Amino acid sequence: MAADARHYPDRPYLGVSVAVWRDGEILLVRRGLAPLAGFWSFPGGGVGLGERLEDAARREVREETGIDVAIVRPIDHAEIIVRDGDGRVERHYVLIVFAGRPTSGEPQAADDAAEARWVAPEELARLNLTEDTRRILAAGNPL
Repeated sequence: MAADARHYPDRPYLGVSVAVWRDGEILLVRRGLAPLAGFWSFPGGGVGLGERLEDAARREVREETGIDVAIVRPIDHAEIIVRDGDGRVERHYVLIVFAGRPTSGEPQAADDAAEARWVAPEELARLNLTEDTRRILAAGNPL
């Protein structure tokens, strides 16, 4: 099995995530894999070579949750830098965060998501959200 180039990378990796809102609730996934396994965040993942950002965003939401989305616009960015005990960069991702609206489907966790569901605002304080997800949600619904 080939080594994962994203583990102890020689450069940052580009990714996307999508804040999908429906009737006041936000679509979130609980991460099943490193980095950030167990944390709740917006669905998203890596951008493939030759793939447009919005196409990658739609694909990642569909792969992780089964939800089809319309991308509205970019709303933020996030930088995920994970260091090991020696201070070496173990993971480095730069994410473009989009706002989106669901067009079809109901949440079903798949790919690297351990759980996927619509979350009401009053539930957010009880979830183990990533720092960037919490920061972006604090700004409110951008739609």
